[in-house]
Amino acid sequence: MSITFAIIKVGILATISFVVAMAWTPALTHFLYKYKLGKSIRSASESPIYAKLHAHKSGTPVMGGLLVWVTTVVLALVLAALGVWFDGIFAKLSFLTRSETLLPLGALVASAVVGLVDDYWNVRKIGAHGGGLRARHRLLIYSVIAAVGAWWFYFKLEWTQFQIPFLGVFDIGWWYIPLFFLVIVATAFSVNETDGLDGLAGGTLLTGFAAYGAIAFSQGRFDLAAFCGVIAGALLAFLWFNIMPARFFMGDTGAMSLGVTLGVVAMLTNTALLLPVIGIVFVVESISVIIQVLSKKFRGKKVFLSAPIHHHLEAIGWPEPKIVMRAWVISAVAAVIGVVLALVD
Repeated sequence: MSITFAIIKVGILATISFVVAMAWTPALTHFLYKYKLGKSIRSASESPIYAKLHAHKSGTPVMGGLLVWVTTVVLALVLAALGVWFDGIFAKLSFLTRSETLLPLGALVASAVVGLVDDYWNVRKIGAHGGGLRARHRLLIYSVIAAVGAWWFYFKLEWTQFQIPFLGVFDIGWWYIPLFFLVIVATAFSVNETDGLDGLAGGTLLTGFAAYGAIAFSQGRFDLAAFCGVIAGALLAFLWFNIMPARFFMGDTGAMSLGVTLGVVAMLTNTALLLPVIGIVFVVESISVIIQVLSKKFRGKKVFLSAPIHHHLEAIGWPEPKIVMRAWVISAVAAVIGVVLALVD
């Protein structure tokens, strides 16, 4: 495949993804509102600052992440089928391949389905502590997904090499398995922590997948670049409806699945150590939660008024759009830096 056609392919698929996602958003929105699949805000007794800041968002539907992952999966399967039946341009546009996109697509679907169940249980108050999966059960399930991915990489793809920027590639043997596990689980839960303001997770994920699409393209992994482009196109459509005031929220079906997928793409491109750079906002959000939890446990008091840090910024008076826009700017700059580091390494 020529470089020129590869660029056209990624651009066309990202555009198609955006258009398709925009087209079926009204149906998704109607469904979510009709069946009252809305978010319940934590009580004032449980989280007084959060409840005060977000009371007006009660009832806004979750599961908006369906827009992103369903669009991606449908396009992948439809183009693959058309490529088999008609060949020609459809075969060239298909981006579903065993070596590049089968694993991230499978991880996307598996984690999205788990997130969808969690979202539904949360809305319907199924389960302990107000509904949804317990934290330890969520950790266990996503750990299983990460473990399956690690097994696939190590035993099926025979990946044991890990790249350290500017130092080279090292064969780490079976240590690749726990490393893969750590990257996937940490990325998934960090992205989920970021999903707390209108447009915050969507915008930062957009820059993340755009950056990794560029990195994959530079490595000649054109189908993986197209996969990232499709997700980015769907995320753009999602953001159209998720910016303040949001018509719907991403939910775990979006945040957890896209976090898992971003981690898998980072491992496929062997640039996992650039992920904390490209996803700097996710890192800061997650660290703020860890600091808050440890401080409350060992010091008996909080460091932040509310955690993650975007809620702390709200509590000290920053308007929600200001927090989100600045996070987007930081994310975009970090993404560019990450891509540059990948190219010059």
